[in-house]
Amino acid sequence: MQTSLLVISTALKVLLFPTYHSTDFEVHRNWLAITHSLPISQWYLEKTSEWTLDYPPFFAWFEKFLAMFAAQVDPKIVQVDNLGYDTLATIYFQRITVIVSELVLYWALQRMLTVMGNRPLQKIINWSLILNPGLLMVDNMHFQYNGFLYGILVHSLVDAKQGKLLRSGILFAALLNFKHIYLYIAPSYFAFLLRAYCFENSENSIRSRSWISAFRPFNFLKLGFSVIVVFAASLGPFVALNQLPQLAGRLFPFKRGLTHSYWAANFWALYSFADRIMIVLVSKTPLGQYLNLSLDTAALSATTRGLVGDTAFGVLPTITAQHTLLLTVLLQIPSLISVFRKPSFDRFIGSVVLSAFASFLAGWHVHEKAILLVTVTMSVALANQIGASPNMGSGAGALAESKSGSTVLTPRDVRSFMIVSLAGYIGLWPLFFTRQETLTKVLITVIWFVVVGTGLDQCIPKPAKDSGFSASGRSLLRHFTTLERLYVFGCVPVQLYVNLIHELLFGQEQLAFLPLMLTSVYAAVGVVYGWLLYSATYFSPSKALEKKKTR
Repeated sequence: MQTSLLVISTALKVLLFPTYHSTDFEVHRNWLAITHSLPISQWYLEKTSEWTLDYPPFFAWFEKFLAMFAAQVDPKIVQVDNLGYDTLATIYFQRITVIVSELVLYWALQRMLTVMGNRPLQKIINWSLILNPGLLMVDNMHFQYNGFLYGILVHSLVDAKQGKLLRSGILFAALLNFKHIYLYIAPSYFAFLLRAYCFENSENSIRSRSWISAFRPFNFLKLGFSVIVVFAASLGPFVALNQLPQLAGRLFPFKRGLTHSYWAANFWALYSFADRIMIVLVSKTPLGQYLNLSLDTAALSATTRGLVGDTAFGVLPTITAQHTLLLTVLLQIPSLISVFRKPSFDRFIGSVVLSAFASFLAGWHVHEKAILLVTVTMSVALANQIGASPNMGSGAGALAESKSGSTVLTPRDVRSFMIVSLAGYIGLWPLFFTRQETLTKVLITVIWFVVVGTGLDQCIPKPAKDSGFSASGRSLLRHFTTLERLYVFGCVPVQLYVNLIHELLFGQEQLAFLPLMLTSVYAAVGVVYGWLLYSATYFSPSKALEKKKTR
């Protein structure tokens, strides 16, 4: 079964070979050239191309490793000044390296099947992850290595589930030095590993008077030393070369604007949309005079072009990087407290999901693909719940428990996962803007939604009659409320307008940002709603009772 899954996923990725964007392709070809042709002291200083290296050092070494083979395929691939080089051999080489590197994810999913238990139903999550529409689009239609990196993350999470906490921490430290986007979930790792690995009796509450006796200094030193060694191996050479400021500037470009090239489906998409509505009301109605609102005319064009670093608001207050950091921390704190008080794997994986949510929803200059961090970690959380017991449940939204104390899958879990996933993947669609890509991105998303949704439907019981649902038999959406179904089916007219009707009405140039705005706002509504559902489950009264029982 798993072998056939690997064959199917590989065949699908090969079929996507012809679909690629020259920009993303050139980024990584340029990185191959930089790491192969230049000394390490120049990796983060090279400015021959605008696509300069902006990933942490471990990923640069990974590119250098690939460049060794690229030079054998075609020496021109690794020439720094050979911009725009996209021969067929170059395309095939880079595509194949993506597919081969994703074997790390496949291996991690094999481990997850073994550790989480309940193999027949766990395979649904494996299908969900290996055929994840976001990964297929971003890695195999665009050109990136997210499958490889998420494989390392899943390995780390599986180690945490097994109780191999030191190895889990080392793997995560290495992952941070491959791609710094995983800093989003670093607070959850810190709280969990500090409490579970560095204190005795970590499953029970630590009273203030027992902190000193419960502390395990040797474990603390082992964990701290291991993390330091990983970061020293990664950053040490650049510290010695006095390149750390340049490296930091590449990794954390705070001079860029609040939003990415178009609005990611988060709080700031809704905030920007609200500002657009306020601009119209203030400029076209007496509302501005009545409420004494001023209009910044310089923002009228800036907020509609969707360019990197181009963020301005006409009516609402300007959002700074400090504001986004404060809001992100505030959103993360409750789950961090929860996992620190009771560092079970259930608490930990839920905290990881909520930290990913918080950073995506409120972060500064969030890339649209960051939603994958939410959907992948939610998938692992679902795998853990399915493994606990597939045959238990207690109606709409309630949180059942297995004999082992693990929470089991409920309708609300499935609803939040499916809505966030659908909204997040639709939020990625504008990255693929050519006509030949439209059918592909729609089909892989719809097929995933139907197959995975139907599979998860088998993992949970039929909701009780008094649960507030208008369930209809055993249909795919039987657990969804009426509003949730309207949201799912509402994607159809929204995308018809975005991909067809808008151009018929206005052409390609007029109001060009309107389809992007519509997609971003619609997707943001789904992501925010899914976050609220997931948070309600994580902080439900059943969880509080569970905590009391352990004290």
